[in-house]
Amino acid sequence: MEVSSQKFNDHVHQAVDDANLKGAMGKLTGALRPNRARAVAGLPEFDDYRDHGIAIKMHTLDHIDRYLEEFETNVVANGGHVHWCADEDSARETILGLCRQYDVKTVTKGKSMVTEELGLNAFLDQHGILPLETDLGEYIIQLRGESPSHIIAPATHLQRHDIAQTFRDAHDHLDPNRPMDTAESLTEEARQELREKYGAADAGITGANFMIAETGSTIIVTNEGNGDLTQTLAKTHIVVASMEKILPTMDDAGVMLRLLARSATGQDMSVYTTLSSGPRRPGDLDGPDSFHVVIVDNGRSTMLAGSEREMLRCLRCSACLNHCPVYASIGGHAYGWVYSGPMGKVLTPSLVGLEQTKDLPNASTFCGKCQEVCPMRIPLPKLMRNLRAKQTEQKITPLKQRVLLALWSSLASRPRFYRFVTGMMTGALARMAGPKRVFTWLPFLGNWVQSRDFVAPEGGSFFDRYRASSSPSSSKGEAHD
Repeated sequence: MEVSSQKFNDHVHQAVDDANLKGAMGKLTGALRPNRARAVAGLPEFDDYRDHGIAIKMHTLDHIDRYLEEFETNVVANGGHVHWCADEDSARETILGLCRQYDVKTVTKGKSMVTEELGLNAFLDQHGILPLETDLGEYIIQLRGESPSHIIAPATHLQRHDIAQTFRDAHDHLDPNRPMDTAESLTEEARQELREKYGAADAGITGANFMIAETGSTIIVTNEGNGDLTQTLAKTHIVVASMEKILPTMDDAGVMLRLLARSATGQDMSVYTTLSSGPRRPGDLDGPDSFHVVIVDNGRSTMLAGSEREMLRCLRCSACLNHCPVYASIGGHAYGWVYSGPMGKVLTPSLVGLEQTKDLPNASTFCGKCQEVCPMRIPLPKLMRNLRAKQTEQKITPLKQRVLLALWSSLASRPRFYRFVTGMMTGALARMAGPKRVFTWLPFLGNWVQSRDFVAPEGGSFFDRYRASSSPSSSKGEAHD
């Protein structure tokens, strides 16, 4: 998938002016936030599970080579195959090679962010292989020629009338006067269109929420059952997973599953939790004839050894997106790549490079809500600050911004001068504000005041007020014990 994060500011202006997007985003955040809160409140030991999950993840990252090798050994023992891919080119060519090996012409796909990262659909299509997304949200955006705008709800930027029009355009063989004004009617139409495709597909491609080293199993969680049909009805099942999805044991997976569903959708557990442990064995009623796992690095090894290492704990639950005021205002497409929201502001620069994504780490209010709701307590604000510092060190940050930061640093490191200058500024702003006490225009703050008012200071600094309150005259007449 082409990275367009360098156009972030242009995307933001378009998103802020999109009334339809605002309506769609309001419905998303209005549902998922309270759902998570209720689910977490219903598990009093949730924070204990978080601590346990973090310990599991950090231990696994410390010994990731050992667990990946153990996973491969057990996959092979189960009759499957593992393919190691250093980058996106290697992964795409490996998957294409498997499709050619098994004479694959059509592929059904479960929802997978790493295949979006690889741009797999377009690549397969270019080589004469038809990929068909089976997750409802992914199916909708595939018909529209769009990318996901959210990790677990890829079509969340659309409203019901958008989806109805998409289906009318794509399913032109159906009655044009059919009712399409309810979610149930849209879902039923998608189900009927997709149902026959599962059995006709030559291969099924899924992602993996987790890979289990001790059993050689992969796990996916879904709420629609499409993942089960994708991986059991086709003759070949290809799992595509990034390397950090590995876990040591099935017990570890139990901890993560309790955290994942509650953080993602506010469910105790997802409707379907499906394990795959190789191809169909003698006596099995269903399952693929061949089973392949494509493990993708694509920059993770560099992250593992770097300052963004903690980002590899991410479960892709989207809790940080659902609670982010920036994401809620601009949606996912503004971020310009597969990953959006707070996690995307760290993961995308880490995988793609700071030069192409320089605006992302700066697009944050630093309210800290993302870290608060993250089941892995990933310190996203800290990681964004780290990336900002790297940008400045590498002179990626624009010269004007670096100069202003240098001036601010010089001012902040001289306390007396700082108090003098800020005292003058607050006093001047207080006099300029007038009776309304807000600014609708200020130099250097044009973008800020386009959508909000800048409240004028009352006059005087914190230190001025502190000195005034601490002076002997201020305590005159007070009673003391």
